[in-house]
Amino acid sequence: MIKLRDFCRENNREFYLSNDIKLAIKFNANGVYISSTNKKLNFKSIKTKKKFKILGSAHNLKEIKIKELQEVDEIFLSPIFKSKNNPQLNIYKYLNLRRVTFMKDISLGGINNKNIKKLNLINPYGFAGISYFE
Repeated sequence: MIKLRDFCRENNREFYLSNDIKLAIKFNANGVYISSTNKKLNFKSIKTKKKFKILGSAHNLKEIKIKELQEVDEIFLSPIFKSKNNPQLNIYKYLNLRRVTFMKDISLGGINNKNIKKLNLINPYGFAGISYFE
């Protein structure tokens, strides 16, 4: 894990660990990612450095409300577009979910060359994709 953290730093990349805030602090990560399945509510009670970010993911209103209780800074809303394994939220549902939260939204899921321009319609805070960058 130390090699990965150091690689990220050497290449001007941020380093996040998944679902373990104490380990993220121990390894001096930039933050922690909390999956949509993680329902624990004690993340902000742990002392962190000033620029430590808590990222989370959600697929529906119930999960968004849990992420708000976890005091997540930015939220991945997914899947915005249809992918092999997941049906899409679609742009209308995405916009409705974004409207109910104060968190910065990051579009995720099914983003490719054919639909990347559709992101301009929703103007998310950010977007992420795996297959788009391969």
